[in-house]
Amino acid sequence: MGLAAPQLGIPLQLAVLEDHFDVDPVASEIRQRTPLGFFAILNPGYEPEGTATASFYEGCLSMRGFQAVVTRHRDVRLHYQRPDGSAASAGFSGWQARIVQHETDHLQGGLYVDRAELRSLANDAEYSAHWAYPGIDEARRGLGFLNP
Repeated sequence: MGLAAPQLGIPLQLAVLEDHFDVDPVASEIRQRTPLGFFAILNPGYEPEGTATASFYEGCLSMRGFQAVVTRHRDVRLHYQRPDGSAASAGFSGWQARIVQHETDHLQGGLYVDRAELRSLANDAEYSAHWAYPGIDEARRGLGFLNP
């Protein structure tokens, strides 16, 4: 999905993003997950486009073995530099917007748990056994968070 330079101990505002993994079609539809071609971003920043949000479980290589629900903007506009130094801007929606926000947060010193619904934090085994649904409704009801 993505990897930010600080995750490797490299103090640069650089991340690479990509999403081409096979995912269950039902999960893809619920999560609005579509393929994202490989690209690098330098000195990124994003802003929400609209007020819609989406809440889903996320994991991270920086905290392997755990997942938690994070509410993020559904649509964002990313401003960044390409590796050649030229400025770029692009809009992202759904799961792609989530990847952009997750990796940009790393470059600003943040981790997904900083934004997570902590009642949802689960190790991978517990997540797989109880909460690995395409959406979060079962976890929300069972753990009592983000009540409508």
